[in-house]
Amino acid sequence: MAEKLVPDTSVIIEGVVSKKITELGCSTIIIHEALLSELEHQANEGKEIGWLGLAELERLKQICSENNIHLEFGGHKPSPAQIKLATYGEIDAMIRDLAYEVGATLMTADKVQAKIARTKSIDVIEVPIKASVKKLKLEKFFDDNTMSIHLRENIFPFAKKGAPGKWNFASLSQKKLSRKEVQEIYRELVEQIPLREDAFIEIERAGSMIIQFANYRIVVTKPPFSDGWEITAVRPVKLLELEEYKLSEKLGKRIKEQAEGILIAGAPGQGKTTFARALAIYYASENKVVKTVEAPRDLILPDNITQFAISHGTPEEVHDILLLSRPDYTIFDEMRNTADFRLFADLRLSGVGMVGIVHATTPIDAIQRFIGRIELGVIPQIIDTVIFIKAGGIAKLYEVKMTVKVPAGMTEEDLARPVVTVSDFDTNRIEYEIYSYGEETVVVPVEKVSAFGKEESSAHKIAAQALEEKFKKYSRNAKIEVNGANRCTVYLPENEIGSIIGKQGKRIEKIEKELGIRIDVKEMPRTEEAIEFDVQIKKRYIQLIPKNNIISKDVDIYVNDEYLLTAKVGNKNIIKIHKFNPVGKDLLHAITTKKNIEVRA
Repeated sequence: MAEKLVPDTSVIIEGVVSKKITELGCSTIIIHEALLSELEHQANEGKEIGWLGLAELERLKQICSENNIHLEFGGHKPSPAQIKLATYGEIDAMIRDLAYEVGATLMTADKVQAKIARTKSIDVIEVPIKASVKKLKLEKFFDDNTMSIHLRENIFPFAKKGAPGKWNFASLSQKKLSRKEVQEIYRELVEQIPLREDAFIEIERAGSMIIQFANYRIVVTKPPFSDGWEITAVRPVKLLELEEYKLSEKLGKRIKEQAEGILIAGAPGQGKTTFARALAIYYASENKVVKTVEAPRDLILPDNITQFAISHGTPEEVHDILLLSRPDYTIFDEMRNTADFRLFADLRLSGVGMVGIVHATTPIDAIQRFIGRIELGVIPQIIDTVIFIKAGGIAKLYEVKMTVKVPAGMTEEDLARPVVTVSDFDTNRIEYEIYSYGEETVVVPVEKVSAFGKEESSAHKIAAQALEEKFKKYSRNAKIEVNGANRCTVYLPENEIGSIIGKQGKRIEKIEKELGIRIDVKEMPRTEEAIEFDVQIKKRYIQLIPKNNIISKDVDIYVNDEYLLTAKVGNKNIIKIHKFNPVGKDLLHAITTKKNIEVRA
């Protein structure tokens, strides 16, 4: 029986004192001012350990009042320097000294604290903290098909169920969660973290926390950062091996023998991390030294792969450790900011095989995220393969190389420059070129096929559209192809060619001067494929409705085998032509007189 009791921080945080106070039979409990200051400091920094301690003091005050136990505060308030040194035992020493001075019994759950106190002849009650691992309330929201759960105060809890790219929302309860219920789920989670080897707080801030708990990645936000308490927990539904992705022989050979600068890209929730895990395990099985850099550490990997948390270190520390430990491959998960991209580049240039994971809506976006962060000419030395993941599978593969050439869309030889080419991995067809244009770095799609079956660069296509707009005052039916920097071809219906060229070519010369480009005039090529369609005559429009889905395509309309106009099929697969413009009047007359009308695409 202890008449006076001085608890230290460890038993207050664990909530032990309020549970055992009536058993101890003490008449006075003394709380050191240093303990209060330490809890206040932790709470102000948004750390849950501080809030847990303060909540325990509130419970303790209530129990003392109900059981006629005197609760008092003693000791001196620590200086800011002493609070900063709390992890080095400064606060523990102050609490021990208070127990010694007032002749009280020290209560602690810290073995080191208890041993030092006994050395100083202080009476000690050492409380062993039993690890009572239990299933969390949060885990009960998951079933075998659940990808993630979303819990927010004053909202019905819901989940995403299914597989990457093929999921749906599902309600988890007909009752809205209160703030208290969300906080209780959070408190239970935080209390279990110290009791488990597979759980840790990855990032902790004043208004948010990222926790890795077994297979769950948990994000907690709370006021003032968010407008309410919210918990999001994500878990991989299925863990795949690399063989299950059914890689082509060419890709399998590249991954095994050549690829050392790999980007795994895709939208959130599409399966990037699952593929990266399979790749890491594959490299480890090939007797390669594999390590990861993560924030948070949520890759589920065997023990022979070391996982580093960049949130608990600095880019310089990660750089030094990886170079000194000499891994064959490093998996860099969730690259977000400039420091991440530069660290990836630095490690790759140092000779470390790198696999980076980035969020991207399209495959080319993954490469574009490096532009401006590192020099353009270095990109092919850092990235050689881009793997785009969609709906849990490989949707696109790119190969990145550097060459010196004239960019697509330019003709003069003196415009040759270093160009980064992005090619389809399977066909070797160049799909994008990246190069410096003036002071800008541009990403240009190439090898687009024009309406006339010729390859047409994106730059030419844009220029052609601009010229067509300007040419409308001469002919609304013209189609233009840009052939070079100062030359284009205008395709016109046969019956319009003479009027555009003019007498002795004077009119076309005038148009050339106005547009600043040399123009060749040719007859509009006829298409051979006729499209079946239905006709609807509305109040203001004539609607031609193709029976095949040809949304957004340009089509030519002929009446009795004579060209009438070119139109674009709308988003609803409908061609709309105004009844009261000249072309509309001609078409309406053809319909009412039952002439032969064809739509060709």
